[in-house]
Amino acid sequence: MSLQSVREFFLSRQLDIPIIELDVSTATVALAAEAHGVEHGRIAKTLVFRLSDRRVIILVASGDARVNHKKFKAELGKGKMLGLDEVVELTGHPVGGVCPFGLANPLPIYLDISLQKFDELLPAAGAVHSAVRITPELMAEVTGGTWVEVCE
Repeated sequence: MSLQSVREFFLSRQLDIPIIELDVSTATVALAAEAHGVEHGRIAKTLVFRLSDRRVIILVASGDARVNHKKFKAELGKGKMLGLDEVVELTGHPVGGVCPFGLANPLPIYLDISLQKFDELLPAAGAVHSAVRITPELMAEVTGGTWVEVCE
């Protein structure tokens, strides 16, 4: 169902973005980079956090970037990554397939500037064996994402 919600998300916005489905898992940055034959940084990882004010947010960052907790706290407040069950419940996507498209619940989306060093990114597409190829600019546009600098 999660893969279908991503298809519907693109269709509702009249976007012709093909979903790549592979026979191998792309559930981690390393697996995804190997499967797609790209560097780790081009894999757009999607992380889900609960902030100290109880809001849940999505952060998309380059696969080779690490969250800098000082920068994160200064920009967004104190946050904690959610557990597997909460991620599935709130996003509708399984861990390893979480993406900022076709979410089960509307959540604020933040895009780390680490994504901007690439002309094309590969975020998951709602399943642990799926992805799409998209520019950082188009991802920001279609998700309504806000650019932040919270990673190194």
